Amino acid sequence: MQVKEILRVKGNRLLSIEPTGRATDAAKTMSEQNLGSLIVFEQERMVGVLTFREILQALAQRNGTLGDVRVAEIMVRDPVTAGPDMEVNDLRRTMLESGARYLPVVQDEKLLGVISFRDVAKAVLEEQDFENKMLKGYIKNWPA
Repeated sequence: MQVKEILRVKGNRLLSIEPTGRATDAAKTMSEQNLGSLIVFEQERMVGVLTFREILQALAQRNGTLGDVRVAEIMVRDPVTAGPDMEVNDLRRTMLESGARYLPVVQDEKLLGVISFRDVAKAVLEEQDFENKMLKGYIKNWPA
């Protein structure tokens, strides 16, 4: 299974914010939209990613308040990315090694979507369930 197959099933809904945006606005958007990440765009170019992890770290460093913190101050610059043709096992390995829970999927400098660790787990589980059903059907119909 490849990343593009996960994106096809998941969809490529993307929400973004500018680096000059306020972290409080980003947190509000993420909460309202039930998202774990926002892509940070500047002049139609991805310059970073902001996840709930960076927001929590900023809150912890600032005694529970974000004040006027800007996204650029806390975002991950030049995030690890995945390509649409990347195999899921390579994607999982990349996510585990980098510690990233969200990976932008990029092809020819164009953002295609974001894959979360949850998306990967769900896709792998569904693939395994399908294979399991196919094997059980094959065994059940085996000539005696």
